[in-house]
Amino acid sequence: MSKKSQQGEGKMGFGEVVSIGIGGMVGGGIFAVLGLAVKLGRGGTPIAFAIAGIIALLTSYSYARLSVTFPSKGGTVKFLVKGLGGGVFTGGLNVLLWVSYVVMLALYSYAFGGYAASFFPEGSQMIMRHVFISAVIVGFTLLNSMGAKLVGEAEKWIVGIKLTILLAFIGVGSINISMPRLEPSAWSGFPTLLAGGMIIFLGYEGFELMANAAKDTKNAKKNLPRAFLFAVSFVVVLYIAISFVTVGNLPVNQIVSAKDYALAAAAEPVMGQLGFIIIAIAALLSTSSAINATLYSTARVSYIVAKDGELPEIMEKKIWKKPLEGLFITAGLSLLLANILDVSSISVMGSAGFLLIFTAVNYVNFKMHKQTDSNRWISLIGAAVCLVAFAALIWHGESDIMDLYVLAAMIGGSFLFEVLYRTFTGRKAIELNN
Repeated sequence: MSKKSQQGEGKMGFGEVVSIGIGGMVGGGIFAVLGLAVKLGRGGTPIAFAIAGIIALLTSYSYARLSVTFPSKGGTVKFLVKGLGGGVFTGGLNVLLWVSYVVMLALYSYAFGGYAASFFPEGSQMIMRHVFISAVIVGFTLLNSMGAKLVGEAEKWIVGIKLTILLAFIGVGSINISMPRLEPSAWSGFPTLLAGGMIIFLGYEGFELMANAAKDTKNAKKNLPRAFLFAVSFVVVLYIAISFVTVGNLPVNQIVSAKDYALAAAAEPVMGQLGFIIIAIAALLSTSSAINATLYSTARVSYIVAKDGELPEIMEKKIWKKPLEGLFITAGLSLLLANILDVSSISVMGSAGFLLIFTAVNYVNFKMHKQTDSNRWISLIGAAVCLVAFAALIWHGESDIMDLYVLAAMIGGSFLFEVLYRTFTGRKAIELNN
């Protein structure tokens, strides 16, 4: 084999890895949680996005260093096993990771249903939202089960289209911003602002997808850290700008009343009815592409975690060379969550799950800083900030007891499942090889 072949001709460069990160973050999150963010942060919503962005930047450092040291398609699962071993705690975190992906899928589907229903009369929007939620999950599950190459090929175009539309929205919307709506007097109190930032944290979650591309990245030691930093920084600035324009152009009460399609509602006073339609179409494209990508990656996560010994063996079976049992179980749970919970409960679940997982990943990099050639203090601060953020989320949950119950069931259930599964099956975790 030639040296050129060994180095991996055709592997991904810096720009391609950045595209994966930006595409993963600017998926359905900003369309799904913007209305909820404004409800909590009010005029301080850009600050809430900035706080969440700082946590994402700190955590992306740990991901970058671990990805370079332990390149694997297993990504987060690999890092947790490497740093924490194959015990019950690691198993519970890996089950929680899979559940968190299921929650993200439910969130994207909820957003798709909200934007699609906005084209119907107000009286029928609630029913139509559930119709579209169910249809989009079932539809993309079938496409994934058949290996629809066309949908995968369309991903790069969808990312380009939605970024172009969002940047145009920012450019046009910046012209007529009402600054009094953004002054400190219009902000929520800091505790609520902090809790709001944590609830919308899941809007940044997708940067971890870059870790899964580590094995396929050219000159990974140089390109991966740069890609993580650039992609997360770009999205932080993008989200702050979007929230700045949204709050600056539309009264908070109107944004909150249209929370299921807040970004489209914010575009209407800026770009007219055509603006509403364009943003709504962008949201449908974006959330549908996010649903497709999340279904694919979550089926893989369920397969990897099952192969690692922490989910039932049925989840690692393959039909037609695809982990379809994991796909169908994931889709079924997402269908249930998206139809019975509201966006607040789903957001709390998703953000909490990833904050706990990111706390563990930061701790792993702190613990293994000599192997990963890292600044351990950055990772220690990252772990501490993630825990503080989780506490802020719990504090907010006390204002809605149902959110707190659902969150406790999600986290407790993940670890309880792991304990019971190992107790009754005797199955032990194994080390990931890829």
